[in-house]
Amino acid sequence: MLNAVIALAVFGFIASLGLAIAARLFAVETDPRAEEIEDALPGANCGACGLPGCSELAKRIAEGKADIDACPVGGESTAREIAGIMGLDFAGGAEKKVAVVHCAGDNTLARKKYYYNGIYDCTSADILFGGDKACSYGCLGLGTCVAACPFDAIEILDQGIAVVDPEKCTGCGKCVQACPKGIISLAPYNRSVHILCSSHDKGGPARKKCKVACIGCQKCVKAAPEGAIDMDNFLAVVNYDEEIPEEVAGECPTGAIRVARPGRKILEEVLEAETEGGKR
Repeated sequence: MLNAVIALAVFGFIASLGLAIAARLFAVETDPRAEEIEDALPGANCGACGLPGCSELAKRIAEGKADIDACPVGGESTAREIAGIMGLDFAGGAEKKVAVVHCAGDNTLARKKYYYNGIYDCTSADILFGGDKACSYGCLGLGTCVAACPFDAIEILDQGIAVVDPEKCTGCGKCVQACPKGIISLAPYNRSVHILCSSHDKGGPARKKCKVACIGCQKCVKAAPEGAIDMDNFLAVVNYDEEIPEEVAGECPTGAIRVARPGRKILEEVLEAETEGGKR
């Protein structure tokens, strides 16, 4: 019995010694800067950088395989801190971007084609004939984007439409990926003129389905600086690389173009316009 115990103890010692030697021989050296960079990152692990999480991004940055401003959530302040860790100069990152829901057709403005009483989720509703709105491009207002947002930056208004809080939005793009209608995009934070419609239907049919639909009249295209607004299959589309005077929104006969000053929820402007007797 004693011999068995001694033999087992000797075997355990040899095994542990072998493991210790193997750990030393096969140890992978890690760059200490990677840990510092990971501490500097927001820790959201949202995947907005295109990688599985903050740890992997930190490793890539330390290896020189990712840019110091690769984290859209952390923004410029995080990029500057990482630049200091890496011993690099940082002249300034890309302009902050926020999500924009390109639809203003809430339940009071967009016609319904049936009453939906299923799972409270846009993706599920979209499976059933594209959702309950007559406009097949419209926001369904069931909150799939809300569930996808890791920063609580989106809400569904009582009127049944999604709205983004630009102060909470980090531009991670999760809502863009989640929206089954594909009507959410990222726009520069400092741009104020937005087209809140995604319909590619011709003018007449589009207006019958939604009171604030773009009818493709091109008045905004003519009023805006050249190249600032283009037409894409009956739909006006803003080129956010160009500055657009706010007065251009007043040229839209349906109110599909809205002005939302930086920091304001776009549909706050829409609701205020309605209250003050503006165009809807």
